[in-house]
Amino acid sequence: MYHYDAKIALEELQEDALLPHPVKLRDMILRTKLGPQDAQLLNHEFQDYLTRFGELQKVGRGILEQDRRRAAQVSLMTLPLEENLIN
Repeated sequence: MYHYDAKIALEELQEDALLPHPVKLRDMILRTKLGPQDAQLLNHEFQDYLTRFGELQKVGRGILEQDRRRAAQVSLMTLPLEENLIN
């Protein structure tokens, strides 16, 4: 997602479940002309998005690290006996 088009971002979200990076989402918001009340409401929602995005990155990172460790353990256990003895 190397663009700042909200329409394309929505299509990608529906097709691939890709969430726009908060910086790009902020840039999309800044490119629209909003009244003060709409801007304030959207900013509040963006702050919530930013918080949740960061939290989900932490969760995703933890899942990936656990998966990587388990995959490494499985690959060590499936080595032939001679290779296990050498390592």
